[in-house]
Amino acid sequence: MSDQSPDQSPDTSVRPELSPESGGTGESVSGAGLPSTAAAEPKSEAPAGEPAQASAPPVPPQASAPPVPPQNAGPAASAGLRTSPVTDVWQRRGQKPPPGVLSRLRPPSPPAAASATLWSVLATALLSALLLADGLGPNLLIVAVPAALGAYFAARSAGRVLKPWTASWAVGGLALLVIPALREAGWPVFLAVVSALALGSLALHGSRSWPGVLLGSLGLFPSVAGGVRWGWRGVRARAGDSGGRVRAVVRSAAVAAVLLVVFGALFASADAAFADLLGSLTPDVSIGDSPWRVFLFVLGAAGALTAAYSAAAPVRWDGITVRPGKARERAEWAIPLIVLNLLFAAFIALQLVVLLGGYDKVLEETGLLPAEYARQGFWQLLWATVLTLLVIALALRWAPRGGPRDRILVRSVLGVLCVLTLVVVASALRRMDLYVHAFGLTRLRISVAAVELWLGVVLILIIAAGIFGARMLPRAIAASAAVGVMAFGLLSPDGMIAEQNVHRYTSDSTSGKTIDIEYLKGLSADAVPALNELPEPLRSCVLEHFQRDLALDDTPWYATSWGEARARDILKAASVQNHGTECYGLGQEADERDGFEEEPSYDPY
Repeated sequence: MSDQSPDQSPDTSVRPELSPESGGTGESVSGAGLPSTAAAEPKSEAPAGEPAQASAPPVPPQASAPPVPPQNAGPAASAGLRTSPVTDVWQRRGQKPPPGVLSRLRPPSPPAAASATLWSVLATALLSALLLADGLGPNLLIVAVPAALGAYFAARSAGRVLKPWTASWAVGGLALLVIPALREAGWPVFLAVVSALALGSLALHGSRSWPGVLLGSLGLFPSVAGGVRWGWRGVRARAGDSGGRVRAVVRSAAVAAVLLVVFGALFASADAAFADLLGSLTPDVSIGDSPWRVFLFVLGAAGALTAAYSAAAPVRWDGITVRPGKARERAEWAIPLIVLNLLFAAFIALQLVVLLGGYDKVLEETGLLPAEYARQGFWQLLWATVLTLLVIALALRWAPRGGPRDRILVRSVLGVLCVLTLVVVASALRRMDLYVHAFGLTRLRISVAAVELWLGVVLILIIAAGIFGARMLPRAIAASAAVGVMAFGLLSPDGMIAEQNVHRYTSDSTSGKTIDIEYLKGLSADAVPALNELPEPLRSCVLEHFQRDLALDDTPWYATSWGEARARDILKAASVQNHGTECYGLGQEADERDGFEEEPSYDPY
């Protein structure tokens, strides 16, 4: 490429005319390598409607200057040969690389962070450092509120409008953070926190398509570095524009802190009740945990800035489109699915025979016990449900799309498959019920049963999408997952496990059923109300573990869940008795049912 323009050519009587074939170098070359004289000849006629101008005398060809070759163009250009533009393999200074995927999906840089956003970020960081170091409880919801306000202020300053789905995702995310305040069990709390982050990300990005919902739930991570840089630019801009206001605010905050410390200490020393109240409300900050609190401060600030930056300049994940597969012929597409439907129908017919009175006959022919029959089929039916959803997704990708008749065919075949799969889901849940009745409820059993139930809800949503349209299907499935996690946490799975096992043991004392107290000791404090109903000495043998742990735990109010506080009140009202060595061996007998003996440590799932 030449850095010399035609205006910078030597003293010539004729200016070379730019030609597309010249490569933009300001010269015109012919196939024979000679300069073209057509450009040098003056026009003899003026355009219509314009006065004729004086024409210059013709210039002989030998008087015209030779074209100037471009710099660094090589000997071929100097000889007048046709050359193509040379691409510089090294990027010159000032040239920008092609934009990446996120740059194309994200709008231009948002305006500098507003003061309300920066104050919300600061409040989030301070609350994170003060409250989150002692554990999770109501403090997580307290920290999330200023972070949500900062995102709202950032979105409003960027001109975004709050839409119904955005508000629904945001409210749902905050509602999920109620689970850590209610439940002490770690596994439903973990599911609630992860789901809250996913809903918050969807609220910030406003996604609606399948790629948007799937990637939008994880969309906060690409905005971390950009959010920190955006926040720092906002701090510098506000500090430069505000003059002495920032220093005035800092001085006011420092004076207020000094007054609170001085007069709070005086009042606390004057009244013991006020001292207890003040001690329970204020965080216990020590020098030993300062690095941990500094890390939480940085984490809270970075998280709040990331959320605010995503609200101001969200990544439009809906811009990623997935092209549908090649449409198949009707027979090629429908025959495999019709065969699968016939297989499902045959299996369901056998299940109906079992439910209508052939259960004993099936057990007699198979030689299985009821618990074995139930345990054997549940996992297979669960995988059958998951694979059916995969088959439906692939079938929709390659479905025929010729016209109304093709749409009727697709809806009919896939609708029948969804209905038959719903019966399979009901059969799987029935088998799980039989197995739980025989051997009790565990964490894994209640978890997979909840997943199977949610898969049934997904099938119902797919059927509804086939009838009313699939535009809302991605967001409906995401909302159903969030509602399921919310209901799972509110129902207290550890409490349900303890309640079912206690009821199973105490309902019929002559049935020979036992209870595994070693497994129940591993549950959380949410199980204490149900375990408190056990007869002695089982009650004391199970609850002594919880009483010892709760007595040693002195977490503050903002890190204490309602389940833990309720367990403390129950154990304080009815203390645990010391039975010594009598607790050894209780609940360790083998469980016999219909001739099948199961060791207490045996838990297939």
